[in-house]
Amino acid sequence: MGYNFKETMNKKERFAPGHRMCAGCGGAVCVRNVLRGLHEEDHAVIGNATGCLEVSSFMYPFTAWADSYVHNAFENAGATLSGVEGAYKVLKRKGKIDETFKFITFGGDGGTYDIGLQSLSGAMERGHDLVYVCYDNGAYMNTGTQRSSATPQFADTTTTPVGSVSHGKPQIRKDLAAVIAAHNIPYVAQTTFVRNFKDLHVKSEKAIYTPGSAFLNVLAPCPRGWGYPTQDLLKICQLAVETNYWPLFEVVDGTWILNYEPKKKLPIEDFLRPQARFKHLFKPGNEYLIEAFQNEVDRRFEELVKRCSQ
Repeated sequence: MGYNFKETMNKKERFAPGHRMCAGCGGAVCVRNVLRGLHEEDHAVIGNATGCLEVSSFMYPFTAWADSYVHNAFENAGATLSGVEGAYKVLKRKGKIDETFKFITFGGDGGTYDIGLQSLSGAMERGHDLVYVCYDNGAYMNTGTQRSSATPQFADTTTTPVGSVSHGKPQIRKDLAAVIAAHNIPYVAQTTFVRNFKDLHVKSEKAIYTPGSAFLNVLAPCPRGWGYPTQDLLKICQLAVETNYWPLFEVVDGTWILNYEPKKKLPIEDFLRPQARFKHLFKPGNEYLIEAFQNEVDRRFEELVKRCSQ
């Protein structure tokens, strides 16, 4: 799987402009670049759990998707594409389909970490030849920025509001990539939008063309829910990586691989400060909250390094 940036970016668009996703939305950027992992001669069936991406990219009879598209309920995207992939195998075996189809599901963290976890786990455990892509924006953004299990600790959301008795969400976020890796599937990766998108492009192609189940966890910031200027999307993603909040790694057939380690790790404040959902952490007297956040980031990264060195 050689990588050529110019060739990758010149592939035909499979996610058309004109949809209603917000300016500065990571979800739309995620979709466009994951689909660049497809070979141009191949077809795809796209599953999409209910969420921002679904309501903004499809309104019958209009769609932003060039490939076959299935809108799923919040909880069943993994199950739906499992069934479609199974039917395709039968038709292929009977000689009724000649073309090559790939199966890719997109879901936000609400429909992936939480409501859709059961069907996702089932699809991974059964080993269906499909890719599940979570565009992780850290809350239920489509319905008003309610906390999810992907929401970082201390984030201000509509269901964990900051006030006189609350510092935001009290719980730490779920490590979903590790949960899916525990299913012993062929390929799991964590990525986001950094540098020239190479990390995302390469991992997307690997995920799509690795036989069996694959999972991509893509940090996809939300300007409305996070509170950053729309033009700062890539800056936020880069800070997430350089502070080790969102490390880049793969799990290939059970082997953990760290793809990038900052030469000079930035303090977590650099990632938190540009986001309005964390502005309360910088009030006098709340320094201990930032320290707790930093300790959790460091703990997780040390654990990741250990896994990758085994």
